[in-house]
Amino acid sequence: MRAEIERLVEEIKQSVGLLRRHLDVEKSTARLAELNKLAEDPNLWNDPQKAQKLMQERTSLEDSLSGIGKVEQELEDDIGMIELGEAEGDDGVVAEAEAALKNLKKEVARRELEALLSGEADRLDSYLEVHAGAGGTESQDWAQMLLRMYTRWAETHGFKVEYLEESEGEEAGIKSATIQISGHNAYGWLKTEAGVHRLVRISPFDSNARRHTSFSSVQVFPVIDDSIKIDIKESDVRTDTMRSGGAGGQHVNKTESAVRLTHIPTGVAVVCQAGRSQHKNRAQAWDMLRARLYQMELKRREEKAAADQAAKTDIGWGHQIRSYVLQPYQMVKDLRTGVQTSDTSGVLDGELDEFMAATLAQRAFGTPGADIEDVD
Repeated sequence: MRAEIERLVEEIKQSVGLLRRHLDVEKSTARLAELNKLAEDPNLWNDPQKAQKLMQERTSLEDSLSGIGKVEQELEDDIGMIELGEAEGDDGVVAEAEAALKNLKKEVARRELEALLSGEADRLDSYLEVHAGAGGTESQDWAQMLLRMYTRWAETHGFKVEYLEESEGEEAGIKSATIQISGHNAYGWLKTEAGVHRLVRISPFDSNARRHTSFSSVQVFPVIDDSIKIDIKESDVRTDTMRSGGAGGQHVNKTESAVRLTHIPTGVAVVCQAGRSQHKNRAQAWDMLRARLYQMELKRREEKAAADQAAKTDIGWGHQIRSYVLQPYQMVKDLRTGVQTSDTSGVLDGELDEFMAATLAQRAFGTPGADIEDVD
């Protein structure tokens, strides 16, 4: 076996060993057996909240344990293919198995990072808000492109997407939108995307075909479950109701009453207009408000330990976390980690894992952000 392949195999084996130790496979297997037994209890769903929490834990453990087993089996299969190919002098088989090993290494690296998503909120579903910056139609169109990018990312990962609020732009795009993305570790991955995103392109709205720079911001906060208690005084919250007709967005209900809640002490405001009744929108808005205030507390804790890329900042030059340049060349560059790619169409179609993984690794291992130069 060639030295390069041997090195690759050894790196994968070391990573799998780290995963097994991090998960504590023996302990986790015993816990999964216990959860499976509890799930067979016909009285489990007498307490739906407790049952849901138990099933989520079971799903998470099953995914982690089966993932390690799958990686180990694929590694064994690839090694076998390489040995067979070398024995028969079939370079094509060896090359195919080597390519499979490289893909397996990427999968192991992803699982290593996912194993680091151990924050108290990382496992939760996520709310994601997109807000257009100054610049009118240009920024509003960019905000809609970002919303599509995150929707595509979620769908690619098998996550559920629900539109909660969407405000259309005057000519094109959106002024703002809020979606809920539901899936295992959704918040843990998406929290890396909070910040200002910059777009440079030849404007489709400029008859002189000039290059324009646009900004939009992304805010991310967890959908808290019943295990997390957030107490809010009703006297601290102002409730406004409105008809959600007009430019309410193509994905939301335009005929029923929308609800806006404003937390007076902090100024945090949320809007929900997706439901078919004011009662449902009000309940959803309260969930969103609790989530926003919880995320603010998480952020305060993070900032005590290390400088965090602020999710709420000026939507303009000097505050961007990532730049997307479409003309005169193709480049997407993250200004926190330095990760960049020329595959702009892939990124805008939801291929964000490389950026997310790099930011997660930077936070998990305490790597300081370099002084990274932006792209023109």
